[in-house]
Amino acid sequence: MPALPLPPLGGDTLNDLGVRLHDGVGTLRVWSQNASSVELVVFDEDDLDWETATLPLERQTGGIWQITTDLLQAGTRYALRVDGPHGPGNIFNPEMLLLDPYARGLAQGDGYEEWRSVVIADGFDWGDVGKPAVPMDETVIYEGHIKGLTKRHPGVPAALHGTYAGLAHPAMTDYLRELGVTAVELLPVQAFVSEPRLLERGLTNYWGYNTLNFFTPHTAYASESARRAGPEAVLAEFKGMVKLLHQAGIEVILDVVYNHTSEEGIGGPRSSFRGIDNALYYRQLADGAYVDTTGCGNTLNTSADAPARLVLDSLRYWATEMQVDGFRFDLATALARNSGHEYDTEHPLLRAIAEDPALQDVKIIAEPWDVGLGGWQTGNFPAGWSEWNDRYRDRARNFWLSDIDYARRASAPVGIGGFANRLAGSANTYSQERGPLASVNFVTAHDGFTLHDLVTYDVKHNEANGEQNRDGADVNRSFNHGVEGETDNPAITAARRKAMRNLMGTLLLSAGIPMITAGDEFGRTQKGNNNAYCHDSPLTWLNWAHEPWQKDLLAHVTLLTRLRAENRALRPARYAVLGEHVPEASEMEWFDQNGETMEVEQWNDPRNRTLQYVATSDPHDGESNRILLIVHGTEAPIDVRLPDDLDGATAFVSLWSSADEAPPSERRRYLPGDVLPITGTSMQLFRVE
Repeated sequence: MPALPLPPLGGDTLNDLGVRLHDGVGTLRVWSQNASSVELVVFDEDDLDWETATLPLERQTGGIWQITTDLLQAGTRYALRVDGPHGPGNIFNPEMLLLDPYARGLAQGDGYEEWRSVVIADGFDWGDVGKPAVPMDETVIYEGHIKGLTKRHPGVPAALHGTYAGLAHPAMTDYLRELGVTAVELLPVQAFVSEPRLLERGLTNYWGYNTLNFFTPHTAYASESARRAGPEAVLAEFKGMVKLLHQAGIEVILDVVYNHTSEEGIGGPRSSFRGIDNALYYRQLADGAYVDTTGCGNTLNTSADAPARLVLDSLRYWATEMQVDGFRFDLATALARNSGHEYDTEHPLLRAIAEDPALQDVKIIAEPWDVGLGGWQTGNFPAGWSEWNDRYRDRARNFWLSDIDYARRASAPVGIGGFANRLAGSANTYSQERGPLASVNFVTAHDGFTLHDLVTYDVKHNEANGEQNRDGADVNRSFNHGVEGETDNPAITAARRKAMRNLMGTLLLSAGIPMITAGDEFGRTQKGNNNAYCHDSPLTWLNWAHEPWQKDLLAHVTLLTRLRAENRALRPARYAVLGEHVPEASEMEWFDQNGETMEVEQWNDPRNRTLQYVATSDPHDGESNRILLIVHGTEAPIDVRLPDDLDGATAFVSLWSSADEAPPSERRRYLPGDVLPITGTSMQLFRVE
């Protein structure tokens, strides 16, 4: 692999941090601006409490401490001891054993904080397997949890259940390909730990948003044989997973948590950053009080060069050495706050991530908010970034769920205009320059109700989390359709299943990048728990034994992903401009239930929740594609007249309908002007010929 230019943050001073093996020795470089001394502590390979050597590091310019020694070899277990002044912001303790922030491997001793860094000799035979490089407009993301995906999968060998190798097993790669997704977005796989408060309650941080180290794969997700063999084998299993997924044409996107660390607030665990240079690694006030914009006790201080460079170096490592295809940044607003703790669209780290040569083939996705002042920044990230679109999520849920609930008691509160905007790519949120592919569309995510629970529960049921049901979102925009929880009432179950089909149809037929939450394609439930982060149990593991209705829903989703791939009009890369030809845009036309062009006053009229949406792709390669989508957003059935003055249209071929319990095997042809009976709250897709 050719060498790439080094990133700009911090300049040459911050190059080559961590351990580099060369000429039979190893060089360790550690950054601490405020330390007065740094020591390398070497441990026995088998007894991580037995110190075999202690050596001082020499101070260099720019806060760098360095040592070169033949004690640093592949497999060496080591830690740091750091001393320094005391006072506001500084929390040095020379007795504490600390992890190297750039450690490529980890080993754990007996205690909660008894971790040791491990020297790793990078290297892996990737053969001729490269990154799939799926274009953004063809991308369909599948968000899932490494353990939860395969823990109960009958086609995956028991020894590989819940592991990196399990996800790479043909039973899973075949399933993902048949489902039609192009990328798996994995909940955190960088080494993490559970918070002491959870362990005290007999729970665990299952999701993993509590990072211990930014360079090391989480050991618990490796197979038992790899764990026994050590950190090098864990690393090899992770790389092997990536290689096999790539062979299947599936990209790997990592959910990364750089906004905070597992050291929590002042008084929390002291495993690495806090003991090395607390005053500069974490955001804080002049008196040493933390500025917490993450809700997790601390916030990484990316307004300082060294912490920002740490993030960039970690990304480069995972994108190059680990061959990862993309990153979703948890609470990304926190990464882009300046020295005044305000969000800055021109933040050097945001620019560096988008412009770094090592990251040019990588998908960059922001969760565009945090919990600090001014933290909600949907639509405000710079060019080169895509974003989770929470406005899309809320509008889709409102249209198919809470609006319907409200209409049963009064009348529909809004018309179809806002929903149509989201369907067409959220042009009112993203700039013309960024286009619809800036929007990662989702109806559900790991955080919140599953698709099944959205249509089954009006309120959260988080009692099992041990916080008296106080945790988790109170506003879910869900609708139980008349009964809270499970029911055998056939009318209610039918309405719920149709609502799920409407939501999945909306997601996969909208302009933008769709993200499916694992298990939604077959109606997985978490029994009304909308914050199941602390449950490593059958509640959160995917159940692969499906009832007939679940198989029908899966067939719908599989058909929808195929139709999305076959019809380019559904996935424009640019926004259309009225009266202009815009390459890679889809021209859009809007008709009402009578087949007439939508009038201005119809868009926001609550009495009008029916439209016909026609999208025509740009024929930049000599071929064009055109679809018609009928959306009907009230529970009363309606007759819809197909447009009869659509330029060049001779027929409409049915492709999909949310009204069907199972996708029909035949496709019907209709003529312009034909009148179709449309079931209440449903969608129908046609190809225009």
